[in-house]
Amino acid sequence: MAVETREEDAIRGVVERLTSAYDETCTPEQVEAAVATAHAAFSERPVRDFVPVLVERKARALLTEAAN
Repeated sequence: MAVETREEDAIRGVVERLTSAYDETCTPEQVEAAVATAHAAFSERPVRDFVPVLVERKARALLTEAAN
């Protein structure tokens, strides 16, 4: 499995987890936008192993901020 495919799968998992976690405060579209924004912040980073974890943390922060 290619690195991009693993990362894409992991990012889809992030979207699913956050959609479930924020189902009462954010729409699925808001979750997808937050994940896309967070993912874009790491687009130029050469080491990709931890990108999904970092994306999830950043997206959670964005969604929590938006919900308040």
